[in-house]
Amino acid sequence: MWGVYAITFSQGVNITSLLSVLATWLACLCGNVYIVGLNQLEDVAIDQINKPHLPLASGEFSLSTGKLIVASTGILALLIAWFQSSYLLGMVAISLAIGTAYSLPPIRLKRFPFLAALCIFTVRGAVVNLGLFLHFSRSLNVPATVWALTIFVIVFTVAIAIFKDIPDLEGDRQYQISTFTIALGQAKVFNFARWIITICYVAMTAAVFWLPGVNSIFLATTHLGLLVLLWWRSLGVDLVDKSAIADFYQFIWKLFFLEYLIFPVACLLG
Repeated sequence: MWGVYAITFSQGVNITSLLSVLATWLACLCGNVYIVGLNQLEDVAIDQINKPHLPLASGEFSLSTGKLIVASTGILALLIAWFQSSYLLGMVAISLAIGTAYSLPPIRLKRFPFLAALCIFTVRGAVVNLGLFLHFSRSLNVPATVWALTIFVIVFTVAIAIFKDIPDLEGDRQYQISTFTIALGQAKVFNFARWIITICYVAMTAAVFWLPGVNSIFLATTHLGLLVLLWWRSLGVDLVDKSAIADFYQFIWKLFFLEYLIFPVACLLG
């Protein structure tokens, strides 16, 4: 959220109300808790095999507590967004609807690899980035920088969507959850995800030649550096070691969130 706000600010849009920005942040947090929490509520048995450290799977939270948290944060996200703008309300409502369809029976789109990936990169990429920019700017004129970040995130999230099931192979297979990892094997999915992220970094580096309003040197050097780091880390991953795969998956998420720092900084320095 803060990254999109910084890009909007770099475009000359000044949101004077700090309370409005904080309310937007809170709505996003609540929406994320709802989506992630609902998924954990529906996957307790699977998570006891794949991710036994999670609050519900470990028994730290009871199911009733989990349901209360999920319901409360979902309602709160919608209420806060409703008082902010129609753009934010639309973003939150669409995100929650897709998150619900992803996890909740009888739809439960996570059962289908392509639809599961589609849900993840649609919300993380298009809905959130474009929705937040429209909310902050109150303008339908979306600049090239926002489109560049949105496309980067969409493609990057495809890698996350297919990689996330690699460490969950055992539980997904036992509970008959169809994933690309089960269909293609760990090695192929690992390499595919790595090359997708590589394309993201190469494309963003090349974008300095046509993307206005950014610091080209900063954008190119940071993305090339992260590309080298990605390959250095990936070459040391043992696909037989579940903890090593899980650690690399967390590393990918760190790269994902780091983009929301690097790209806005490049815009502010441009």
